[in-house]
Amino acid sequence: MTAKNRKFPLPLSSLENKSSNRAQQSTSSLLSVATPQTATQNVRQHEVRNDEASIKNSLPHNVLQHATSTRGGGSAEVTAEHRNESHHKMVNVPIISDAPRRAMVARLVKQGVRDEVVLAAMGAVPRHQFIESGLSGQAYIDASLPIGHQQTISQPYIVARMIEIMRNGRVLSNVLEIGTGCGYQAAVLAQLSENVYSIERIKLLHELAKKNLRSLRIANLRLHYGDGMHGLPQVAPFDGIILAAAGMQIPTALLQQLAIGGRLIAPVGEKQQVLQLIERTGNADWTRSVLEECYFVPLCSGII
Repeated sequence: MTAKNRKFPLPLSSLENKSSNRAQQSTSSLLSVATPQTATQNVRQHEVRNDEASIKNSLPHNVLQHATSTRGGGSAEVTAEHRNESHHKMVNVPIISDAPRRAMVARLVKQGVRDEVVLAAMGAVPRHQFIESGLSGQAYIDASLPIGHQQTISQPYIVARMIEIMRNGRVLSNVLEIGTGCGYQAAVLAQLSENVYSIERIKLLHELAKKNLRSLRIANLRLHYGDGMHGLPQVAPFDGIILAAAGMQIPTALLQQLAIGGRLIAPVGEKQQVLQLIERTGNADWTRSVLEECYFVPLCSGII
């Protein structure tokens, strides 16, 4: 299937060339800002300032146009074909104001995120819907937040940065996420990939993610309860794999399920963690790049 025939909820035809050109830059230059994520970063000075003029001046024009055309996380219909029915379309979710989400996207631009497809996806998904109601006022600050079971929803910067590096300006077909958590990152991934598979090892979190995602009706996202260390060989290969937890090394099964030319991005380490990018260059060949410092919950095996 060619890129021309794929259906996506985002304006890939208008953004693909720009994203591809930017992807030629070195990975190290893209990742010059180290912003470790941790729940302790959830402090009041990070709260969003709803300055509409500043937001509009900071955002790329087509990203701003997309954000203002989607209310409450609904994906914009960008072609005549999509105006009737899109299998990726999300229903509208009530929200008091879109300004905090637009401010979040503007902040991502200032932090160095350049892929406009990723920025539009971040602007389309209602992050407040994936956290407890008591924390909804902090949904769009740049911090990770607790979701129960000693797990967190990753900060917006790290979500956008990891997806940007994994995507690398490409049209994605099959993407695998290890660690569904509350379902937020999976929802973002579903906006820019034809098929997304997400695995969660904690049963109660798997159920929480299903509950959070139910009203969004994202048809190209499939949730699995199981041990993410094993991946999903039955639907491999994947042209993108992203891990939302840190292990001491990348599981061999996941490396084997990466398509040739595909990219895997994951936090690696225990007390001192770094993001690593793995690219598969042949049947038995992978390259490894160390990106930036980070902090994630531990990657564990088994199910609970």
